[in-house]
Amino acid sequence: MQDTVIVPLDVPDLPAAIALVENLPEVTFWKVGLELFVATGPDILRYLKDQGKRIFLDLKFHDIPNTVAGACRSARAYGVDLLTIHGTAGAIALTAAKEALGDSPTKLIAITVLTSISPDQLRDDLQVDLPLDAFAQHMANLAQGAGLDGAVCSPQEVAMLRQCCGQDFTLVCPGVRPTWAQSGDQQRVMTPQAALQQGANHLVIGRPITQAADPQAAWQKIQAELAIA
Repeated sequence: MQDTVIVPLDVPDLPAAIALVENLPEVTFWKVGLELFVATGPDILRYLKDQGKRIFLDLKFHDIPNTVAGACRSARAYGVDLLTIHGTAGAIALTAAKEALGDSPTKLIAITVLTSISPDQLRDDLQVDLPLDAFAQHMANLAQGAGLDGAVCSPQEVAMLRQCCGQDFTLVCPGVRPTWAQSGDQQRVMTPQAALQQGANHLVIGRPITQAADPQAAWQKIQAELAIA
């Protein structure tokens, strides 16, 4: 179950990242997002590789096809396990990004709908008339049609996407919160056990672990809960 949970390195600099990794030595899969990557560049990726860790590079590319293809070609050198692009970049950009990775073992996965977005925000702020779950399914289908390896979705959509996209499509779920943790700015949440039972491959769990009074104890508690899921 250790590789099932991905812990975000949501810290501002390299020393803070190293301290967190050292404080949680049993964590094997780490997420590097925009804040840390902008601060450190590939230094954090080299550090994690040196420690034998798996890496989810969550940069959420969203640009014209030529630009996202170039970004993916550059990312190939990092040898990360997972890399993200927004599904709303469109089919041409998704295809170009996947082709740019070539035979790299890096899995390219599409963002369907950010877990901070509520159905009301999708309708009112983004002017998307589809229900949120239908829009998430459309984004996943678009990604799969472009040859991508999987998608990022909230746990509330994972069962639907597992059914429509099949067993070989990697589904990564943020918005996972144990019953004993606060949901924070996540709008569409589920417990780790339930998300796994719904068909998620990986669960992104950050603050319940990293901001706990005892991060090691929180990690162990989640692992114990998943073991009986």
